Amino acid sequence: MQFYSTNKQSPKVDFKQATINGQAPDKGLYFPEQIPVFPKSLIENIGSFTNEEIAYQVIKPYVGTAIPEEQLRRIVSETINFDIPLIKVTDTIFSLELYHGPTLAFKDIGARFMSRCLGYFVKGLSKKVTVLVATSGDTGGAVANGFYDIYGIEVVILYPSGKVSSVQEKQLTTLGKNIHALEVNGSFDDCQQMVKQVFTDEELNKKLFLTSANSINVARWLPQQFYYLFAYKQWAQKNNPPVISVPSGNFGNICAGILAHVSGMPVKRFIAACNANDIVPTFMQTEKYQPKKAVATISNAMDVGNPSNFIRILEIFHHKFADLKNILSSCSITDVETRSTIKNVYQTQGYLLDPHGAVGYLALEQYLQNNPEEKGIVLETAHPVKFYDVVEPVIGEKVSIPSTVQQQLLLEKKSTKIEAEADLLKEFLLLL
Repeated sequence: MQFYSTNKQSPKVDFKQATINGQAPDKGLYFPEQIPVFPKSLIENIGSFTNEEIAYQVIKPYVGTAIPEEQLRRIVSETINFDIPLIKVTDTIFSLELYHGPTLAFKDIGARFMSRCLGYFVKGLSKKVTVLVATSGDTGGAVANGFYDIYGIEVVILYPSGKVSSVQEKQLTTLGKNIHALEVNGSFDDCQQMVKQVFTDEELNKKLFLTSANSINVARWLPQQFYYLFAYKQWAQKNNPPVISVPSGNFGNICAGILAHVSGMPVKRFIAACNANDIVPTFMQTEKYQPKKAVATISNAMDVGNPSNFIRILEIFHHKFADLKNILSSCSITDVETRSTIKNVYQTQGYLLDPHGAVGYLALEQYLQNNPEEKGIVLETAHPVKFYDVVEPVIGEKVSIPSTVQQQLLLEKKSTKIEAEADLLKEFLLLL
């Protein structure tokens, strides 16, 4: 499998080089030259396959010969070695719980897969690799955990000061060793822009081997298809495919789901559920894409004013808006509505949503009110405890804290404060 840049100005590369590069030299995102088609038997008999075999079948065409089968199967097995259950909330709404991994967030899947792929690839490199990542919340913890103590790799995580939850901050700032946290005086978009600028710095790239662990990296983005297939495996009504509502910020997650659908997984419709950062909902109404400065919300991991991965969604549909609109809807949910949804679902169904899952839940509920014959899945992307400071006042109860988080909350935060300037990031990287 070859990958081309969405800007069409860089050479095609294989999975290994796309993973190592992170972003293409022309600043575009890597995209597969062909979208594979799942074997018919995989979809029709999905219940008879193990999750490991499903994941292997999904990712193998993209990896090609870059990783031997035995190693790839090991990487896949280690990536998904935790539960990903589909839970019934109401007769028409089901929750795919993606938070049972080590950092209690859906990004564990992509981060674990990428870290193991990159760990395999760097064994043959002569110089140390520096993984650079901007986070609006959960990516930082997942990347820190996935890459912790991996030989030959330094990790630098940029996060917006005061705009991630206390649990998220502890998860990305307390590990030490090869994990370095930079607390940026700015927004997530500022962090992302700093990362993009240093990637194109010729002087820096001559001295360091830089790559990205954001969802722009194919090894982070592509394995997110796995849990969509796991959801379909658990979906009882195969003759009535689900509507899938995805809390969406940088749009890598929903893009992976759409990719799985185009490859052959039955889905009735996707809903990109956004918070007040309504760039894509506005685009779906007007066909005009206008990035904005990110607005801070209680669903902070989705506070993105210029979603990087939306270009990949357009690429899937060859930039044909009518084809995109046939499968994708999008809406914007306010903080007031988010809090109300957390409270109502907990009181009526006994099910506790985190703020991101609540955005997805309400978007799905609104859609199903207008389409009562359909049923749907909401992706619950993070454990509510990661946002206990938001959730507890809403439900009037304490959220039970898993033992792993309790231990982490006691650890000392280790971060370097930095202004939102690419030159300062460059200086930090040169001193590593």
